[in-house]
Amino acid sequence: MLIIEKADKVFGTISVPGDKSISHRAVMLGAIGQGKTVIEGFLNGQDCLSTIGCFRAMGIGIELMGQKVEVEGKGLLGLKEPSDILDAGNSGTTMRLIMGILSGQNFLSLITGDQSLRQRPMARVADPLRAMGANIDGREDGRFAPLVIRGGDLKGITWKTPVASAQIKSAILLAGLYAKGSTTVIEPIISRDHTERMLSCFGISVERSGAAVTIKPGMLEAQNISVPGDISSAAFFIVAAAVKPGAHLIIKNVGLNPTRTGIIDAMRQMGADIEIDNIHQLAGEEAGDIIVRGSELHGTEILGEMVPRLIDEIPVLAVAAALAEGVTYIRGASELKVKESNRLTAIVVELQKMGVQIAELPDGLKIVGSNKLHGASINSYHDHRIAMAMAVCGLFAEGKTIIADSACIDISFPGFGELLHQIVR
Repeated sequence: MLIIEKADKVFGTISVPGDKSISHRAVMLGAIGQGKTVIEGFLNGQDCLSTIGCFRAMGIGIELMGQKVEVEGKGLLGLKEPSDILDAGNSGTTMRLIMGILSGQNFLSLITGDQSLRQRPMARVADPLRAMGANIDGREDGRFAPLVIRGGDLKGITWKTPVASAQIKSAILLAGLYAKGSTTVIEPIISRDHTERMLSCFGISVERSGAAVTIKPGMLEAQNISVPGDISSAAFFIVAAAVKPGAHLIIKNVGLNPTRTGIIDAMRQMGADIEIDNIHQLAGEEAGDIIVRGSELHGTEILGEMVPRLIDEIPVLAVAAALAEGVTYIRGASELKVKESNRLTAIVVELQKMGVQIAELPDGLKIVGSNKLHGASINSYHDHRIAMAMAVCGLFAEGKTIIADSACIDISFPGFGELLHQIVR
């Protein structure tokens, strides 16, 4: 349980945990690379630990030392058939990306997850992998986990994804490492590109043309990877400071991949005072310090190409909109219905408890700002981003806000509650 009370001030200098997306991919590529990959700044959260557990189960030596991880890579075909079912826990990234790698293995594997993950759609990943030659079956005609995968003898394809999804794209590209010929993924809008960047770092040929990305099979060489802070985690603190007049917060060494910085652009569009300083490069990824000063915000409209760049940040962006002047519309975000929870419905129900005028649209949200908020008992839906967004909202509500089942926050942000209390007075 996490208890939040209204904050008088928001200020300080903080660091957030390592980027979850990069941490996952560093372990995966390290495992199928040649030699020892050393990862610094690794996110030691439950989702990333699920990825480590799956590769350990396939014979990869992985030493975890806090935020440092050493992965003894055995090459593309060095994985061994697991003796038990692989468990992805609550991690959609783990399951979907590993599906691509397992599709190239000449053995049988079974993978499952917790109750939430078993309800999330897998056909849009399985279908292109089947088209490449993998045999994949599961519940309801292979649409849901648990999944049974028999890989091997893949061929390269050109695949147009129905939605902009880094998980779909990444699974196909990882399978492409094992395929004959090149593999191309074409998205309606470019999704986050951590996989492409990291494949290049590991020595794979990656070509981009507009919203299409193409790879050719090749061997991966071990690397030293420094993981920047996760901008999805920083987003909660960006909002907390941006909506509090007089606030001043510095968030150090945050990843600034342009496919992920939609939250900064959206907040600036609402009038937020956000500055970027100390820009540098980490393993093919731009990073820097984010400086946020509190100001008066106004409503805006979020849609189109911006949505994939802030899809995980929409719950906390809704909190910012609730405290801004005017009306905010968020459209084109139907992907949120198939996350750890139906995040559109969840954020509407929970913000309404606190006095927010908010309505769910077919593919987004309408939020009327300038709300006078009051504390409430909040249901997290076992969803880490709902829990953290509502905790931020609690900083601006009269009385106490109680987040039930706040343990789910450890999926992506161990220590969130302590850090949040650190920046407020």
